[in-house]
Amino acid sequence: MVKLSDVNSKLMKAHYAVRGKIVIRAHELETQGKKVIYCNIGNPQALKQRPLTFLRQVLSLVEYPALLDAPETAKLFPADAVKRARMILEKNPTGTGAYTHSAGMPFIRKAVAEFIQRRDGMPADPNRILLTDGASKGVQSALTLLLNKPNDGVMIPIPQYPLYSATLALYGAQQVNYFLDERNRWELNEAELERSIEAAKKNGVNTVAIAVINPGNPTGAVLSRKNIGMVIRFARKHGLAILADEVYQENVYGQGLEFTSFAKVMHELGEKDVTLFSFHSVSKGFLGECGHRGGYLEIRNMSDDVYAEMIKLQSIGLCSNTDGQIVTYLMVEPPKPGDESYELYAKERGAILDDLKAKAEILGRGLNEIEGMHTHIPEGAMYAFVRFDLPHPKGTDPAAMPPDERLKYEAARDNKYCLRLLEETGICVVPGSGFGQQPGTLHFRTTFLPPREDITALVEKMKKFHVSYAEKLKSGV
Repeated sequence: MVKLSDVNSKLMKAHYAVRGKIVIRAHELETQGKKVIYCNIGNPQALKQRPLTFLRQVLSLVEYPALLDAPETAKLFPADAVKRARMILEKNPTGTGAYTHSAGMPFIRKAVAEFIQRRDGMPADPNRILLTDGASKGVQSALTLLLNKPNDGVMIPIPQYPLYSATLALYGAQQVNYFLDERNRWELNEAELERSIEAAKKNGVNTVAIAVINPGNPTGAVLSRKNIGMVIRFARKHGLAILADEVYQENVYGQGLEFTSFAKVMHELGEKDVTLFSFHSVSKGFLGECGHRGGYLEIRNMSDDVYAEMIKLQSIGLCSNTDGQIVTYLMVEPPKPGDESYELYAKERGAILDDLKAKAEILGRGLNEIEGMHTHIPEGAMYAFVRFDLPHPKGTDPAAMPPDERLKYEAARDNKYCLRLLEETGICVVPGSGFGQQPGTLHFRTTFLPPREDITALVEKMKKFHVSYAEKLKSGV
């Protein structure tokens, strides 16, 4: 029998906070009859977001082609959905149950390239696009290619989405932290990037890449074009590849803000030497198709011989799942004005995005009214990274603690807070230590995906809980 001592030590070091111990406890409480508001993970359809009608209609027809010839189909399905399903089956005649090209179906990669061209006003190469099982697999593929030696490292934002820290731990690579600037809407700070890479060099780390999440997870921030340009110049200066996690590009709510891709800014700067990996997914945006595990990876500034190694890596896994590839296609090629499905599609899309924007406001403004809580109203994505203040036990001076001891002390505090919040209110959020945070600060990440009435209730419950919890700590209870 395999014992815990036999388990891969790299796996033991990996942590994935958004499905950690607090979530396990939430499931236990739910089975006991307690209502739980799950705000721990960006899983829209698990939180009552309905799937888009057109997408599911096309998938139904493609998965069961006999429907295309059934007499009832013309009454049940709009003509453009039937036409789209027939086209997909013509382009991929082996159907959804067969392997595809390792890089993904050629017509879908072409559609992704055209989507990028429409979005950014510049050319994109279908032969540098790989279809992946969600963005996560794309990130893991890029890291597999880049990480060559035990002292290789990747710069990741703090706070970060724990896919990055967990994957680096699994691969035995070095995590090079850089802190996002909470006081400046969570943007990247050039002086902080320089501090981070220089500290890594002094510790013998060979930094090979920098990861950037835009719009931000867990911060909800949207980066400016100027900030993106700074990152590209920094990467060129230090010979780094860029991993641009852009899965929330449709989720922008801030007044006057818009999503700008790293690829677009790199094109405008005429940058030819920095390798760029850009990731997108069907799990976020307004689709919320997490379970279909679809997405793409676009690569720029990579030689043919290196790209051949990426194709080889894809072929080891055979291909991404066919349904995910098709959902990716429908994401980048939605119904157009004049199509029978367009009006409903536009209505459903608008309703989802408008609702997310409204809930971001409700959450952000409501939490900021609670004494001892501070958060930027989310400008994008699906999350808020909320800072909260707690009094220290008498006689405790965190500033006098060694760095490792202080991290453990603060992680214990935010974990205990979030667990108690769950037990008392049913609100399930993730401790900030699971994403990383500046020493001396406490945070939690919450989504604003639950229905609007649950978000309103969350704010009220949070206020009562936080005031009570802080008061008990002050009195030494």
